[in-house]
Amino acid sequence: MTSEISTEPTTDDAPHTAPTDDPRPDGLRRADSLVIVNTGNGKGKSSSAFGMMIRALARDWNVAVVQFIKSGNWNVGEEKMGRKLGVDWFSFGDGFTWDSNDLTNDMAHAAQGWAKAIELMEAGEHQLVIFDELTYLASFGWLPIADIVGPIADRPRHVNVIVTGRDAAPELIELADTVTEMKEIKHAYTEGIRAMRGIDF
Repeated sequence: MTSEISTEPTTDDAPHTAPTDDPRPDGLRRADSLVIVNTGNGKGKSSSAFGMMIRALARDWNVAVVQFIKSGNWNVGEEKMGRKLGVDWFSFGDGFTWDSNDLTNDMAHAAQGWAKAIELMEAGEHQLVIFDELTYLASFGWLPIADIVGPIADRPRHVNVIVTGRDAAPELIELADTVTEMKEIKHAYTEGIRAMRGIDF
């Protein structure tokens, strides 16, 4: 049985929910660059960032990614495709902290990653840099938040920055131009389903 979609106009007493007023604010202006933060407990923070990576590449931008926490040995799909498309990709993660035998090594590796991130911003050769899972360096207490927001605020004005990760610090949220909080409604993992290749990594 097939369902039919009515093409008849709604009656006057039916509710109209589509917006009819232009929601765009007055006085829109162009920005040299943006800082975007994707945070929250829901899925999609990194996925959104890598969607913007594709958009940037389509505009012939130079793009760099620095991944924290996530291990470079995980062979994630976004890295595989990013490298094929010419993204400069750097992994400074050692994997889940609960699997670590020496967190001081994880901390040192993360600090090396942040030093590389600063170097990339200061060089100004990329119009977009993505710092995946950066928020954890502050929330874990591995780096002072001032050491993170300072270099981002002082970056060359044409360099766009995307930061992902849970528990974004208030200072980072204040600095950002756009902040999205991913809210988990339901997740397969909490129902006992393993992360799926091609969907989750």
